[in-house]
Amino acid sequence: MQIDPLNDALVKMYNAEQAGRYDVVLHPASKLLGNVLLIMQKSGYIGEFEKHDNGRGGTFSVQLRGKINRCGTVKPRHSVKRQEFEKWETRYLPAQDFGLLILTTNSGVMNHYDAKDARIGGKLLAYVY
Repeated sequence: MQIDPLNDALVKMYNAEQAGRYDVVLHPASKLLGNVLLIMQKSGYIGEFEKHDNGRGGTFSVQLRGKINRCGTVKPRHSVKRQEFEKWETRYLPAQDFGLLILTTNSGVMNHYDAKDARIGGKLLAYVY
């Protein structure tokens, strides 16, 4: 029984990176996990990924690039105002302008740089550096 599928997927990716693997299979597939993977891909942390439907929730097969130092979810999912990004960056990221905070907003799932540019806040989902 899975409590948090997003956390399980990020931990599985981190463990595969530490073991030196080049690909990992994540299950179950969801829209939220797909959006988080897309943000990580655009930022250069992972390579290509594709979704496979197997009739039991689906899977994502992800190619790893060896660029993830640490990733994880934020529990509880804190609300973030647009003026408070620096506070959360110092809490979850090792240095300023190093890594990403991934958050969900009214405009969809995005990283904190795009949320700063759009001048919107949201709820923290994950971090990666």
